[in-house]
Amino acid sequence: MTAISAGQVKQLRDKTGAGMMDCKTALTETQGDMEQAVDWLRKKGLSKAATKAGRVAAEGLVGVSVADQSGAIVEVNSETDFVARNDKFQDMVRQIGAVAAKANGDLSKLLATPLPGTGAKVEDYVKDMVATIGENMAVRRTAALSVAQGAVAEYVHNKAADGLGKIGVLVALESKGEPKALAALGRQLAMHVVAASPAAVSADELDPALVARERAIYTEQATQSGKSADIVAKMVEGRLRKEFYQQVVLLQQTFLGAGGDGKATVEQVLKDAEKQLGAPVRVSKFVRYALGEGIDKKEEDFAAEVAKAVGR
Repeated sequence: MTAISAGQVKQLRDKTGAGMMDCKTALTETQGDMEQAVDWLRKKGLSKAATKAGRVAAEGLVGVSVADQSGAIVEVNSETDFVARNDKFQDMVRQIGAVAAKANGDLSKLLATPLPGTGAKVEDYVKDMVATIGENMAVRRTAALSVAQGAVAEYVHNKAADGLGKIGVLVALESKGEPKALAALGRQLAMHVVAASPAAVSADELDPALVARERAIYTEQATQSGKSADIVAKMVEGRLRKEFYQQVVLLQQTFLGAGGDGKATVEQVLKDAEKQLGAPVRVSKFVRYALGEGIDKKEEDFAAEVAKAVGR
């Protein structure tokens, strides 16, 4: 039997993050071959990871990364907030965010993208981390923005570390204005998007189904007034413009960023900024990711789980 030294065990543990006894077993099973031992642990880790895949991962972090005229955002989920505060998990999300721009918003491409310095694709690296940390994890979604001329700005809310938090926003501004001033404006708009959660930049970009639902509600309410159909139609369109659009359309929302007077709309703020920048400014697009939104979180019966664990 090949003798396994403590140094070999430590080296394998440093490379993989696996437990000490698992590392010793792996080296013993592979006669001390380090690379085969790594593969042995990965295979073992993947089999363990498979048993965790059914568990709901609704915690985690949103990561953002920007570079002048482009930016990318990712959501990486874990089962618990405790793991989201783990340095290894945060470093993983940061690395994934750093390469996300290459995928240009395509999740499958991102999962197949190699992570520099790891020798693994994103998907495989996440699976290795599942085995190492012991929780189900997943790269849930990604998006990327870019402009030919202008700036892409970011903002992270409930910040866990640089570029990492519970809510992440990217805002793309098209303009010939001074880049630093433009980026500062974009960051203020990103902060507004976090707080106001608009559905689209302009009314034309709203989901038709969303508008139809609101129109139906307003129509039902207006019909109860007993007024004629043409008056009802005008009442409905007026409410859509004055109420609904002002709530969900970015340009029509009351600006909530620093320096706002509580009355000016985002569109008015942009017009004022154009005077200072000496050039038109257009919000081409924004992306807002809130951690776990849309995930059905399983309600656990804690007492039942404890009883099951102790065999009652």
